[in-house]
Amino acid sequence: RTSELNLMAIYLPPEIFKAYDIRGIVGKTLTPEVCRSVGQALGSLARERGQTAIAVGRDGRLSGPELAGALMQGIVSTGTDAIDVGCVPTPLTYFAAYELGCHSCVSVTGSHNPPDYNGLKMVIGGETLALDAIQQLKARIEAGDLLTGNGTIRTADVRDAYVAKIVGDVKLSRPMKIVMDCGNGVAGGIAPALFRKLGCELVELFCEVDGNFPNHHPDPSKPENLQDVIRALKETDAEIGLAFDGDGDRLGVVTKDGEIIFPDRQLMLFAADVLSRVPGGEIIYDVKCTRLLAPFIRERGGKPTMWQTGHALIKKKLKETGAPLAGEMSGHVFFKERWYGFDDGLYTGARLLEILSRSDDPSAVLKALPNATSTPELNIKMAEGEPFALLDELKASARFTDAEEVISIDGLRVEYKDGFGLARPSNTTPVVVLRFEADNPAALARIQDDFRRVLRIARPKLELPF
Repeated sequence: RTSELNLMAIYLPPEIFKAYDIRGIVGKTLTPEVCRSVGQALGSLARERGQTAIAVGRDGRLSGPELAGALMQGIVSTGTDAIDVGCVPTPLTYFAAYELGCHSCVSVTGSHNPPDYNGLKMVIGGETLALDAIQQLKARIEAGDLLTGNGTIRTADVRDAYVAKIVGDVKLSRPMKIVMDCGNGVAGGIAPALFRKLGCELVELFCEVDGNFPNHHPDPSKPENLQDVIRALKETDAEIGLAFDGDGDRLGVVTKDGEIIFPDRQLMLFAADVLSRVPGGEIIYDVKCTRLLAPFIRERGGKPTMWQTGHALIKKKLKETGAPLAGEMSGHVFFKERWYGFDDGLYTGARLLEILSRSDDPSAVLKALPNATSTPELNIKMAEGEPFALLDELKASARFTDAEEVISIDGLRVEYKDGFGLARPSNTTPVVVLRFEADNPAALARIQDDFRRVLRIARPKLELPF
């Protein structure tokens, strides 16, 4: 162990140690030195947990090679091996941990953040690091509690194995023509080949991997980033549109006539399919999802479980419960049935097409899923730390009119007879996330009024986005 920290002690910006990952601005808060020290902490933790190697993948960002290189240097300095799996989507890095038998991996990715960001998503011994575990890495580096040794760096290519695994598992009932938008993210390097092998004809948009993201931001949860898909569906004879985020772990879906099918409705389709083979299965979803999901799951004999937002927290709950399926509003979908239980936008897209290919009119299948009047995600910007303080205050003192149930597992989700309102502190940026849904526009307005009243009492000067 190196308990006496080297004299050039490294400064670790506290704001990069997020709830579910490490994320910062390249060259400012996230540097090669920071990545190397995180590699030392991860290598030490892996060895303590009886692991011998960590797979490292990276997305298509320009800073990826340098940061991944520094991370691997840190890992091998502890006596743990690093396996470089190259420039691949985050789900392929997760897949590598299984395929190579090392059970640990790090994806160097900025996900859907702007080009000057990058970050680390970390799994050690099958556990996704989140919350306290990420803070402990920071504490460990600062204390110099790091092992030393001589590991080796080797390379491995798991792309063919990944494609073969999906093509062996997912079967389309007929060939389909689809629009695919990779947003110049890393999915572009593998998704087109995968979907062609599944039997699809493609209209490709922005499938060249380019870390500058010159066309639009690779974040399909924002409707403005799906306009190119909507246009291509209008101009071609493609039946359905798929869009992937920057690191390929989330999926956007668009019907032929341009309707965006948000992930909580996609989850209905997946739940019905999975429950046909896993009777009575538990389906996990986050607090942002539609209230139409629970009754839909129950009607098909499943057990709905609402849980906290965050890919790492959902994965943990999935592992704990043995549920066959989980998903969240942001677009992370986790199949444990027939797959590994990690979030994978490419595999989710394949499973979607497997279901839709049984119909001559896939858009009709999607549009028939229950729907409600709702808002997109709305954000109240606040100073660092304030969103949590506000929510603690509201939990203690807020009184909502005609509320049937107040759920406080993650912020406040208030259920009314005809809708719900949600306010939760984001774990990644200093904002309060709001979402509203109701049976009709009048009910939506009434629920928003109730939230507005409560927020005004707590913070009279707050600028509200609704």
